[in-house]
Amino acid sequence: MTVTTKPPGYPPAIHGPWPSDSPWGRHWSGASRPATTATILAIGAGAAVAAISLPLDRAGVGWLVTAVAGTIALILAGAVPARRPPGAPEPLVTAPKRNRSPDRYAWSAATVALLAVGTFRSAGWLFLLCLATAALTGTLALTGGHSLRSIAAGVTMPPIAAFRALPWLARGASRLRRPAEAAANVRVAATVAVSIALLTVFGALFASADAAFADALSRLSPSVSAGATARWIFVFVVAVLALGGAAFLRAGPPDLSGLDTTEGRKVSRFEWALPLGLLVLLFAGFVAVQLAVLFGGNRHVLETDGLTYAEYARSGFWQLCFVTALTLVVLAGAARWAPRTTPADRRTIRVVLGALAVLTLVIVASALHRITLYADTYGLTRLRLLVACCEAWFGLVLLLVLVAGIRMRAAWLPRVAIAAGVLALLGLAAANPDRLIAEHNVRQDHNLDLAYLGSLSPDAVPGLAGLDPARRECVLGHIDLWLSEHPDDWRSWNLGRERARTIIARDLSGPGWFCP
Repeated sequence: MTVTTKPPGYPPAIHGPWPSDSPWGRHWSGASRPATTATILAIGAGAAVAAISLPLDRAGVGWLVTAVAGTIALILAGAVPARRPPGAPEPLVTAPKRNRSPDRYAWSAATVALLAVGTFRSAGWLFLLCLATAALTGTLALTGGHSLRSIAAGVTMPPIAAFRALPWLARGASRLRRPAEAAANVRVAATVAVSIALLTVFGALFASADAAFADALSRLSPSVSAGATARWIFVFVVAVLALGGAAFLRAGPPDLSGLDTTEGRKVSRFEWALPLGLLVLLFAGFVAVQLAVLFGGNRHVLETDGLTYAEYARSGFWQLCFVTALTLVVLAGAARWAPRTTPADRRTIRVVLGALAVLTLVIVASALHRITLYADTYGLTRLRLLVACCEAWFGLVLLLVLVAGIRMRAAWLPRVAIAAGVLALLGLAAANPDRLIAEHNVRQDHNLDLAYLGSLSPDAVPGLAGLDPARRECVLGHIDLWLSEHPDDWRSWNLGRERARTIIARDLSGPGWFCP
């Protein structure tokens, strides 16, 4: 293999791209030219908006403002093409332009939608799930990837890109000191200074003329303190790294298509069918022996010495996690090593993997039944609701496995499974899980835990309407106490907390509430 080296005296920003020795260099050479002025200004503006808007301690509208500002910054950064310095020769090698697939835009929209959940729902646990999922969807929007291998490779690239972007941005910033760029920068600085002066003068005049406007302006103006300044600097640096890495990935996107191939060294039918056939028999034996456990319901729990409803439901969940993970691993291995050249090969793999998936679906149905029985007996909690949602998602993945077995192609499966999980999480957020928990437990009424209801987020307040006045006032008092200790500014404004404050102000008799 011939490796091209950089000719002496040729700057890499002009005569590139050259083979990269960075991680994933074969699939990701990076940006070939320095960052443009538009990129630097857009990243700086987006990071400044994030520093001012982002509430680090809770969900709020500031997360949506930051997401929108970051998206606009990346669009503006990519809208202005890089210019070759005056007098510089044509590049000897140019990187081919890669068209972004439509699903990249869908992943971008999903990222913004997940961060927007913090504007409408105040449950911290739900927003943390949305943040983690948004990190994954944002990575898919930037790096792409179809198979599990390419998606896993793409997940490692944004942290690397954040630090690779620093010298890229520095090279772009060094160009700003050139005479032609310096004159343009002076004009930009003058425009910004005039804008700030106009806003300051007229804003002060309007504030002195109207008290309501002055109050609104004071609420929007950030309070300056040592702690706030440290937070601004921290968020600004993190935002520069995040937006810089994203802009670097957009300027030099990776090519992960070489990691999407699932064809590997094939083995004979006997070599793969025998172990998988035995595994199917093991699964069938497990289901047959555990029929009483899977479908026993109340009778099995009451007749089995030492078995509680908690153990009854949790055992099914962990069995489900194990068999689902094993099924997906088996599918991935079969797709890579099992031959599919003859009709007999394809028929065998359909029968074996289909049987394995169907047996796993039986356990999925049983686990859902058990967690429902558990919630009806002891009440619904956040953990139990998440368990049920995970089990339902596992069942959907197994159905997708069956479809992939029919078509004998599974390259689409990881993306569809992730998309289904994202839609399920957004659907859960739209359903308001804390309110669902409160309404379920109020309808159940027996074994009602007022302390647990009081520990739910303010999202649960509309679901407490069915409680009797004394117990409702107890729960509302606990939630009102938390709201009083955590006031919101414009950055942390949240629809769920705002509705809760309105209901509490209307229905809570006063500070003298007590719990029966």
